[in-house]
Amino acid sequence: MDSGNCSSDERKITSVFERYLTLWVAACIVAGIIVGKLAPGLARTLDSMSISVNGAPVVSIPIAVCLFFMMYPIMVKIDFASVVKAGKSGKPVLLTLFLNWCIKPFTMYAIAYVFLGVLFKGFIGADAVDLVKMPFGLDLPVGAHHGAGTVVLHDGVKMLSVPLWRSYFAGCILLGIAPCTAMVLVWGYLARGNDGLTLVMVAINSLTMLVLYGLLGGFLLGVGRLPVPWQALLLSISIYVALPLVAGYLSRRWIISAKGEQWFKEKFLHLLTPVTITALLVTLVLLFSFKGDVILGNPLTIVWIAIPLFIQTVFIFSFGYWLARFLRLSYEDAAPAAMIGASNHFEVAIATAVMLFGLSSGAALATVVGVLIEVPVMLMLVKICLKTRGAFQQAG
Repeated sequence: MDSGNCSSDERKITSVFERYLTLWVAACIVAGIIVGKLAPGLARTLDSMSISVNGAPVVSIPIAVCLFFMMYPIMVKIDFASVVKAGKSGKPVLLTLFLNWCIKPFTMYAIAYVFLGVLFKGFIGADAVDLVKMPFGLDLPVGAHHGAGTVVLHDGVKMLSVPLWRSYFAGCILLGIAPCTAMVLVWGYLARGNDGLTLVMVAINSLTMLVLYGLLGGFLLGVGRLPVPWQALLLSISIYVALPLVAGYLSRRWIISAKGEQWFKEKFLHLLTPVTITALLVTLVLLFSFKGDVILGNPLTIVWIAIPLFIQTVFIFSFGYWLARFLRLSYEDAAPAAMIGASNHFEVAIATAVMLFGLSSGAALATVVGVLIEVPVMLMLVKICLKTRGAFQQAG
């Protein structure tokens, strides 16, 4: 294993956290929903603390703080000389680009359509409609048809009335074209993956999103040219990835020069050991407290949307993991390469859904469901990775 990765011993959280992580996650989900129900004012206040772009909340400040403490312990452990070495690993980088941009958007489209547009259409309501914002730059008279929608007047404002299932479908598509560029560092770390390579893949996918997000979104949504949320993309990447990256790099250099590498590894890193998991669990409580009312108010709707998202996540991970083994990648490279495709950049998906369709739209709700299932499902995939390490070559 290269120097960019920590040893297995260094990566053990604490026996209590490690052994009962699933139980902790379940407890935090329940605790979050209870907090949202018993203290809705507190949850709303925390949820409203966000940085917005064009009226859409892009960065939740409480979540950003938790993410920083999730990411910093990982960033500070990376030997950044190994990042250059990892960048020369062509196969895993090409694999993740292939998964994220040639496979994932189209399988998300197909799976979401089959479940929401066919199998669950009757449960959602074949005649149920959703009022969404008019597409940018479109000015049609009331009664005119645009795609699957009809222009109506609602509270004096022109809106587009579309089938409700299509609104959920649009939200799923927005998740499918947004590969993860932050949390995947946590998943790769917990799976004992190559942190240097994961960082390289995050950087490349962040740049690729700036080019392909709008093109693929516009094509798959069928609404013409989808505006690229440049500000939302850049802001979220800067806060969720660049900030802990810079902090980790600078503090690593400063601590090693001041205290020495032995003190850094034996003392400082030991203090950080439980921080990532603790921040992850606090994030879960926050997320589910913010959306507890949504879950309790729309339990079946959450289920209908969660099923295709779950299937998509597991399928993309399995396909990527299998391809990595077929390409004879080491386990340390295979795990993060498969996970970056399986997880989603839900912050950007939510912001785009709100900007395009409105805060109360079904599309926005679908992206929120993506948030709710992300952590539990990805932790399940981390466990699968750890149990199947023996099927791969080990890094040299």
